[in-house]
Amino acid sequence: MESHSYDVTVIGAGPGGYVAAIRAAQEGKSVAIIEREALGGVCLNWGCIPTKALLKSAEHYEFLKKASDWGFETGEISVDWQKVISRSRGAAEKLSGGIGFLMKKNRITVHSGSARYLSANRIEVSSAEGETIEIQTTHSIIATGARAGSIPGVEIDNERVITSREAMVLPQCPESLAIIGAGAIGVEFAYFYASFGCKVTLLEYLPAVLPASDADISRTLEKSFKRQGIDIHTDARVLSVDRDGDRVSTTFEKEGQSTTVETDAVLVAVGVLGNTENLGLEELGLELENGFVAVDGHCETSVRGVYAIGDVNGPPALAHVASFEGIHVLRHMADREIEPIDYSLVPSCVYCQPQVASVGLTEAEAKEKELEISCGKFPFAASGKAVATAETDGFVKIISDTNSGEILGAHIIGSEATELIAELALGKSAELGVEDLHLAIHAHPTLSEAVMEAAADATGKATHI
Repeated sequence: MESHSYDVTVIGAGPGGYVAAIRAAQEGKSVAIIEREALGGVCLNWGCIPTKALLKSAEHYEFLKKASDWGFETGEISVDWQKVISRSRGAAEKLSGGIGFLMKKNRITVHSGSARYLSANRIEVSSAEGETIEIQTTHSIIATGARAGSIPGVEIDNERVITSREAMVLPQCPESLAIIGAGAIGVEFAYFYASFGCKVTLLEYLPAVLPASDADISRTLEKSFKRQGIDIHTDARVLSVDRDGDRVSTTFEKEGQSTTVETDAVLVAVGVLGNTENLGLEELGLELENGFVAVDGHCETSVRGVYAIGDVNGPPALAHVASFEGIHVLRHMADREIEPIDYSLVPSCVYCQPQVASVGLTEAEAKEKELEISCGKFPFAASGKAVATAETDGFVKIISDTNSGEILGAHIIGSEATELIAELALGKSAELGVEDLHLAIHAHPTLSEAVMEAAADATGKATHI
């Protein structure tokens, strides 16, 4: 059997894997990356990037429908659905090719195939053509990602009962769609399909849409979605999903009563499962928790020198977390005394309209910790830039320690929320207080002024409310 030797071997070329590989190569290590499908992983090929392209098409379509409000007469608007889909796929393909260039630039060896541990320092790679090689490695990083989960009694057939992967490439926009799960994936697709005229029914087992979000955010998004015509049922337990030809019946229970909704398709968006199968992890003696690889605060597994990053090690299933973990792992290899990752500094973003973004504690979480807090809030309706651009829905909310002014959490719903959260994430990471944000000069007119005003409101000093 052909054999190769490397300092670092990465299994999986998603946003965690390829970033870790590049960082290792930059530090002068010999590096291999193993990928059985396409470079870039699910995020680039079937997640983050193509969905954002779809959502941008939805935004443009929404604008065109209201073009007369801006002084434009467009006439009847038609949609080329296949072009919407192909543009999304084109964006993914372009970036996937870019990852290949980065591998060559950084002299990273790419092995195409499936990986399996023979020992902590030996990995077997089997190609689709049946060829096998062995890799000897000093360190290894598992970055195999995750796949869509389901719920008991619901059979996904990838045709009418689908996952997010199929939802990105449907041959035509369905007239009706039920979505099970109102987390980030569920609400993004709810907005996308509703924008194109699909009748969307959104079902969530927990009491609110985006149930992990601050309660003010969840309530505001639910109101906005209902105005968009989305039918929302929270506290809804799905009992069954039954396909009959080209129709699917979804039965759910709410407040003791059963209801059945009939749609063209059902999208199951209830979380993910770690891709841990067929990797030889059991033989390696590596510990799993709830189907994910168990790791410590440095993403090191129970086997020294073997790390796991990204979705495969469990929530939060976010691409930027995977990338950060990949960089942290290389730092830990060099210095095992560094501080563990602080996940309270991770921002999360949802790209529906209105956008949602957050970092740190929710108001409820802060109260559960019995912290003495102040909440500053500024509505976009009072923002000059938001009024000028007719994007007045939503607000910025900052939760701070009443005594020290420390930023404990921040939550935004509205236009460009996913961009605005960066300032607040940096402020929290740098241990700034609300007074620091308030006194920082923000350009006018900008949406970022809402951050400044929310920070000022936390101390009772807001100017424009």
